[in-house]
Amino acid sequence: MSPEVARQFSQLPGNLANHLLITLLPLVIGVAISLPLAVVAARSKRLRYPVLAVVSIIQTIPSLALLALMVPLLVALNAVVLNPLGMSVRELGFYPTVIALTLYSMLPILRNTTTGILDVDPSLKEAARGVGMTPFQSLWKVELPLALPVIVAGIRTATTWTVGIATLATPVGQRCLGNYIFQGLNTRNWTAVLFGCIAAALLAVILDLLIGGLQRAAEERRSRLGIVSGTLLILLFVFGLFAPRLVNWFDRPDAANGRGGRGKTIMVGSKAFTEQYILAELIAKRLSDAGYDVRKKDSLGSTIIFDGLSQSEVGIYVDYTGTIWANHMRRNETGAPDAVLQEVSDWLEMEHGIRNLGPLGFENAYALAMRRDQAEQLGITSISDLVAHAPNLTMGGDLEFFNRPEWESIRRAYGIEFRDRSSYAPTFMYEALRRDDVDVVSAFTTDGRIDAFDLVLLDDDRHAIPPYDALLMVSPEFAGDEELAELLSPLMNGIDAETMRKANYLVDRDEDKRPINEAADWLWEQVRSVRK
Repeated sequence: MSPEVARQFSQLPGNLANHLLITLLPLVIGVAISLPLAVVAARSKRLRYPVLAVVSIIQTIPSLALLALMVPLLVALNAVVLNPLGMSVRELGFYPTVIALTLYSMLPILRNTTTGILDVDPSLKEAARGVGMTPFQSLWKVELPLALPVIVAGIRTATTWTVGIATLATPVGQRCLGNYIFQGLNTRNWTAVLFGCIAAALLAVILDLLIGGLQRAAEERRSRLGIVSGTLLILLFVFGLFAPRLVNWFDRPDAANGRGGRGKTIMVGSKAFTEQYILAELIAKRLSDAGYDVRKKDSLGSTIIFDGLSQSEVGIYVDYTGTIWANHMRRNETGAPDAVLQEVSDWLEMEHGIRNLGPLGFENAYALAMRRDQAEQLGITSISDLVAHAPNLTMGGDLEFFNRPEWESIRRAYGIEFRDRSSYAPTFMYEALRRDDVDVVSAFTTDGRIDAFDLVLLDDDRHAIPPYDALLMVSPEFAGDEELAELLSPLMNGIDAETMRKANYLVDRDEDKRPINEAADWLWEQVRSVRK
């Protein structure tokens, strides 16, 4: 077994146990809600369409969007209802995931149950009333048993959907099999992607077989098959409830090395690209070695991770001045890097209680990039040079870029318009440029693929893009922890852009690819050499 495969296997128990929990619990809740609603819908023509319509509308919301929407919903719930009562729920991870997946599981269960009850032969319902059964007795003893195969078929469909959609819970901070897929896609680690896909498929097949056993038992009146399938499902559900806590306990650094930690768990967060994974791993290792009880939440969305930090759901992560300036402060103008840094730091502290420990020493800004051969052929070295050629060229951006203020700022400053635009995950965006599918991309200045693919960054000669100095930010909960600040002080102004680009390339390159933890160790050695 190769080291990479072994490393992926080592993460499987935690990812699988958490995935099982966030699949089975929403299904159980979805069944508990949907069955009574279906009975009401079957009994009342007036309510049937509104109930089915509302659940169908929920199903039309893209699954990732529904998961993301649960985060601000829980933030509002805490602020308006729960906090005044002295209570709160976590706004990242488990709760938004369970709520969203429960809503997604309801449609096939509700629709199949309603259809199954309505399709029961009317003569059988009449016979039940003829022998003196009450409406409830008729429902319980005649209609539901006859509709059971159709109901179970709906649950099977909901199960398959839920297993698949649960892999999208990673960006809202829930550990699951999606961790393999998101991190693998963003670091070009296809072994990790395959692990996530195969594990999710196998879990879906196993659950489908067990629920299928219940369906066949209902159709063929095979009680023994139903008992066996039902018992195994119950055992899986119980395992899903308790296994994540057990696995997470063993994953704790203090459980592995016998230290008791410092009494508080600190969550190290990262966004969904290589540089963030490396920096999060470096920070987590430094804190863990010093005795902190460290957990990690990887591949979080940009807004979600910032909200998590301000609410102390995330303890520490690296962000960029330009992101905070444009996305959170809603500033459209640009300024000198030092001035922007100071304003950002002051705003973080005054508005959110977030402490900026300082800049890491490099800037990872947006920049427009082209293949060197094409840029030289067209004589393009700056964005101003690009303007005349843009109507004949196509542009690719990452998934956020064309909705970000930076793109609007570029358009205003240069009046630039391309023939066509496409959005990609960062991994595929660079591939699209390399394969001539697009002519220009919204690159990141510390990305290792700039050198690997021989790309040229175009000069922003009108300074439309704000500075993007990397900052190490700490939540209000840990803002006063001076020991933490001292432990991480060597990172402050300890990493230049070239060093960060080399660390990223260790992970991103196709040949002799290094795992994230090795790239983080290499980066730490570079920091130590600078400090000597």
